[in-house]
Amino acid sequence: MACWPTNDTATPEQRLHKSRVMVKPPPGPADLRTELEHRLADVGEFIRNQREVASMSVRRLAEAANVSNPYLSQIERGLRRPSAEILQQIAKALKISVETLYVRAGILPDEPSAEIGVREAIGSDPLLTPEQKQALLNVYESFVAVR
Repeated sequence: MACWPTNDTATPEQRLHKSRVMVKPPPGPADLRTELEHRLADVGEFIRNQREVASMSVRRLAEAANVSNPYLSQIERGLRRPSAEILQQIAKALKISVETLYVRAGILPDEPSAEIGVREAIGSDPLLTPEQKQALLNVYESFVAVR
């Protein structure tokens, strides 16, 4: 390991070389892979949270979305990357916005949405317990059913 002079004694060339050594390289394939893994885990965790809020088992959601039970489990654990079609089926089964899943999966850009669904807002609130989320959803459903 090279021993660098202190800033007081370093020549301009040495300071320039030292600053180049410390520059972080541009994102490469490994960084992109990490981003993809993060997106997969995020969409899987979101699907699991929404499923729990809806009080659905993995098996029941898999049947409603017309996917296999093991495949849905792998999606929830971030091991599989679902296609847009599969995300659409899952969103329909969960009665949530497909756009929300598309953003979580990185299919659509993450832009602030002027309109977020009540179900999504309740389901994504980290301060609420699953029981509280379910209670709020029940109240919301009762109001919407009156229409």
